[in-house]
Amino acid sequence: MTSRLFALSFDAHEPERLARFWSGVLSLETAHDLYDGVALKSGNDAGYRLGFRPTQAQKLAQNRLHFDLTSSSPEDQKETVARALDLGAQHADVGQGPDASHVVLADPEGNEFCVIAPGNGFLTGCGVIGALACDGSQAVGYFWSEALGWPLVWDQDEETAVQSPNGGTKITWGGPPLMPDPGKDIHFDLAPDGDQQTEVERLLSLGAKRLDPAQGEDGAVLLADPDGNKFRLLTHR
Repeated sequence: MTSRLFALSFDAHEPERLARFWSGVLSLETAHDLYDGVALKSGNDAGYRLGFRPTQAQKLAQNRLHFDLTSSSPEDQKETVARALDLGAQHADVGQGPDASHVVLADPEGNEFCVIAPGNGFLTGCGVIGALACDGSQAVGYFWSEALGWPLVWDQDEETAVQSPNGGTKITWGGPPLMPDPGKDIHFDLAPDGDQQTEVERLLSLGAKRLDPAQGEDGAVLLADPDGNKFRLLTHR
């Protein structure tokens, strides 16, 4: 038994506004699922959604998780950047330097993301959302490989990456040192393939920690991975 990655979920002060931004940047349609927030269809072979859930938390530091968007040509990269800026993004400095081939932006709520130059072999065939790049340890990469049943496609120098057997977005972890908790970030929403409580016990045995003794209003269980990143296990869907 494993969990499916149901959504990559943004903490959002204005979920509908942030969903409109990402829908416009990526040309994604709204997903009409039972969900505690707003969801978009990712249009990706990995099968997840983009979720936007309300929060009062404030962003205190750079996100631990961010999207790497791919480009098919230099013109495509410029068009993606221009479209994002027109929709409310801003340029962001995360130390990339003036010679970087990728462009770093932040969405209207400050979530950083990169628009990658064409020709990146590691992201070839992964779709527009080529990667979810995460700050995290090798151990957490191993944890998520087991939790999702996604094979490791990179494991070198404490850097790891996994990808769905169906292809699509890669999830990568850059190794230590870990950045501080930003307070407001992107989180994983999982859906169990079977009984929720049985899956909770499996995830705990892999190294997750339970964060709340009771279920949330939507029946989700709040957990943390071995690096302390919060994620939710939804009810079966």
